[in-house]
Amino acid sequence: MSYRYSDEHAPPAPQRASEVAVTTHEHVFEVDPRLMERWVLQQAFPNWDTLRIMHARHDHLDWMHAHFAQKTITGSDLIAEIENEA
Repeated sequence: MSYRYSDEHAPPAPQRASEVAVTTHEHVFEVDPRLMERWVLQQAFPNWDTLRIMHARHDHLDWMHAHFAQKTITGSDLIAEIENEA
């Protein structure tokens, strides 16, 4: 596999996922950079690094849970609790 600068440093065109989120790579959702650029300097990531971070997210969450969480709660548990309160 050869390295092409333009392939690695030009992410695919963003697709709107919601009012505040975009997606560039499959399963990679990001806050729309235009909403953050006023407060946060945006960095250009090579495509391989974006994908590396995305593939490592579960390992990172597992580590954080093991070191800092007394218990973990799923999103579906939170939604059920909110619906039960309503």
